[in-house]
Amino acid sequence: QVQLVESGGGLVQPGGSLRLSCAASGSIFSINAMNWYRQAPGKERELVAGIISGGTTTYADSVKGRFTISRDNAKNTGYLQMNSLKPEDTAVYYCNARIRRRGSIYHDDYWGQGTQVTVSS
Repeated sequence: QVQLVESGGGLVQPGGSLRLSCAASGSIFSINAMNWYRQAPGKERELVAGIISGGTTTYADSVKGRFTISRDNAKNTGYLQMNSLKPEDTAVYYCNARIRRRGSIYHDDYWGQGTQVTVSS
């Protein structure tokens, strides 16, 4: 089995910073893409940032210049550094990864349990 565990969420004041982590564990052969999504109350889940195995990144327009996604392939861990946080960034943040398990030829999608980020004074 494969698990994704997020950490690093919490309460922060506007203008502050948080760093989210997503640790993948289990019978992993390779990780193709790692993504961060978020879902605010009453809104649909949206893609915040993504990074593929070669290092190419993508960001939602609303977070460009403020958020940075990265990954440590040796640790099977992804990160989302969030700076200059705004109240509208408040949401549950989910880690998503496309992972090929050992013994499989396919990549499957896995999701973490989510971590709450609240930006408020």
